[in-house]
Amino acid sequence: MGTSVQVKPLCGVYNENPLSYLVSVDGFNFLVDCGWNDHFDTSLLQPLSRVASSIDAVLLSHPDTLHLGALPYAMKQFGLSAPVYSTEPVYRLGLLTMYDQYLSRKQVSEFDLFTLDDIDSAFQNVTRLTYSQNYHLSGKGEGIVIAPHVAGHLLGGTVWKITKDGEDVIYAVDFNHRKERHLNGTVLESFVRPAVLITDAYNALNNQPSRRQRDQEFLDAILKTLRANGNVLLPVDTAGRVLELTLTLEQYWAQHHLTFPIFFLTYVASSTIDYVKSFLEWMSDSIAKSFEHTRDNAFLLKHVSLLINKGELEKVPEGPKIVLASMASLEAGFSHDIFVEWAADANNLVLFTERGQFGTLARMLQADPPPKAVKVTMSKRVPLAGDELAAYEEEQNQIKKEEALKASIIKEEESKASHGSDPNVGDPMVIDASSTHAKSDVAGQNSGAYRDILIDGFVPPSSSVAPMFPFYDNSSEWDDFGEVINPDDYIIKDEDMDQGAMQLGGDLNGKLDEGSASLMLDTTPSKVVSNELTVQVKCSLVYMDFEGRSDGRSIKSILAHVAPLKLVLVHGSAEATEHLKQHCLKNVCLHVYAPQIDETIDVTSDLCAYKVQLSEKLMSNVLFKKLGDYEIAWVDAEVGKTENGMLSLLPLSAPAPPHKSVFVGDIKMADFKQFLASKGVQVEFAGGALRCGEYVTLRKVGDTSQKGGGAGVQQIIIEGPLSEEYYKIREYLYSQFYSL
Repeated sequence: MGTSVQVKPLCGVYNENPLSYLVSVDGFNFLVDCGWNDHFDTSLLQPLSRVASSIDAVLLSHPDTLHLGALPYAMKQFGLSAPVYSTEPVYRLGLLTMYDQYLSRKQVSEFDLFTLDDIDSAFQNVTRLTYSQNYHLSGKGEGIVIAPHVAGHLLGGTVWKITKDGEDVIYAVDFNHRKERHLNGTVLESFVRPAVLITDAYNALNNQPSRRQRDQEFLDAILKTLRANGNVLLPVDTAGRVLELTLTLEQYWAQHHLTFPIFFLTYVASSTIDYVKSFLEWMSDSIAKSFEHTRDNAFLLKHVSLLINKGELEKVPEGPKIVLASMASLEAGFSHDIFVEWAADANNLVLFTERGQFGTLARMLQADPPPKAVKVTMSKRVPLAGDELAAYEEEQNQIKKEEALKASIIKEEESKASHGSDPNVGDPMVIDASSTHAKSDVAGQNSGAYRDILIDGFVPPSSSVAPMFPFYDNSSEWDDFGEVINPDDYIIKDEDMDQGAMQLGGDLNGKLDEGSASLMLDTTPSKVVSNELTVQVKCSLVYMDFEGRSDGRSIKSILAHVAPLKLVLVHGSAEATEHLKQHCLKNVCLHVYAPQIDETIDVTSDLCAYKVQLSEKLMSNVLFKKLGDYEIAWVDAEVGKTENGMLSLLPLSAPAPPHKSVFVGDIKMADFKQFLASKGVQVEFAGGALRCGEYVTLRKVGDTSQKGGGAGVQQIIIEGPLSEEYYKIREYLYSQFYSL
């Protein structure tokens, strides 16, 4: 039978909740995406908690919260320890997204679901792959190959291909076939007849205008507001679709020499753009070519200012401005506070570029008609003062005293144990252990890495028969070049601390904003003060689709072209999921599934695949013909068994039956036209056919995108009276193929 494949949704089916799915391939469990929402609702992760320990590998497709937001929490709380695979941009930008989420929450609440250390730990061992790179798994996953391919939508966005025994399982959610300013379109259409395709129905009911029309409406709405002396707020994600918006504004401002200020405001804004500048090879062909020819980096922003705290924005002179601020949901972050300040002014515009997550303030404001007033909670972190500060310090001092007392008790017990076994306890040369420890501790503080060298006095080891100076056996490792040096022994402690502060954030290589770093290092005692207020919504509220996903019509066309043997639909409203399911049953394939949460569906291929050996006796008589990079041959054989019981193809015991000639290869009519012209044949295109000479016509029939498609459904028809010209044209045509 074929490769065993089971799919079990853990979150994100028949709704727009975060994406998380368990895909088992011959018993090897992939967690494909590990998303969370902007509410950080732990109830959504219950199905994941039940299977976390059985997961063998994690595949991440996009660098936003909906696709990887739960990774730090799952690794901390559920014991998820499987290796993680992603592209480089998904890894880097996903890390910054989680930093921004944490810092946004920490400023307005006692957020404790995960820490910065948990984020670093979760992303520490991610294996980064390049597009189209085949990565062979080992151990339990022996024989399975995974490969990321271009998905569009977000920088580094991935369509995952999992291959086992020649059968492909494709995971393609949130893809975009359209080429954008900074991204190429998806390569999903290049896959034909995979065994299983897992895709989403998120946009199945939506149709989009042309990109040119959408961009013009977007810019017109912004300029209208600015020229009326209003401000424009764009609630955006941290490092995803905001890149397309930033590039759109940057290019338009440069072309039209506009002077209205534009600000990109997140806790990690400058780090985000720094990384994006180095990811040009992951972007659109136009950006890569522009850099190759002119060394002009598209994200060297001249009209967009990067800010990492709201204080910098408040210092900007009064006047119309554009602010792109996180979070897109308006649940937290700078966008929430700016909305509260600007909502009451009728001149201002809040422009949403993506659908708000269910239950968020952004979703509420996108209702038709929008609300005239909304209740919001304003929170901020303030330093402790007065009695609260005194009480906090007293509590901390008490904790320190308890820790010091515990440490001294442990030291005392250790010294008693060593003295109890020493026959020279009463020897006057023995220095008091407690004073020795105290002095050596002081010496250690001064000497850093060399604290074991300075010892005031000496302490007899418990095994010694007489007092002696400490002796350390230096069993250093040696190699062909001498003693192996450990660089850490030569690091001065103070400098080491400075480097640690500069490189805060694990593997960020010092690229974290100084403001964000100081925020993380800030240990000033503080508390969160909250108050509820009602905001009168008088500003304009506009939604334009800049999500960068294929629309319903395009999704249907792509699915018909790919023509999977089995199709699994996830992530989309119940209405959209059912609509796409019914369409695909009629037009794409007979096996379409839309499972519920925790429902395991078996999508094992109906094809039976067997491994057979090619016997030497058979291969010795086979004549190969070269076809491009391959060699091909027609083989007539019968299946038998070898001595060790394996299946083998053996030569036929009887003469091989005759078979029709098979023409292998592909031909383009334009190329064949040139070939005939070089042979002196008069040739021209007429009515979609190729007229050769006076009487012969060639035409292609069939369509590779039709249901059940695949290569080989197109045929070339040759029409004309039987004549010398007919046979000559046919011979030329046959010469373009390999005949078996």
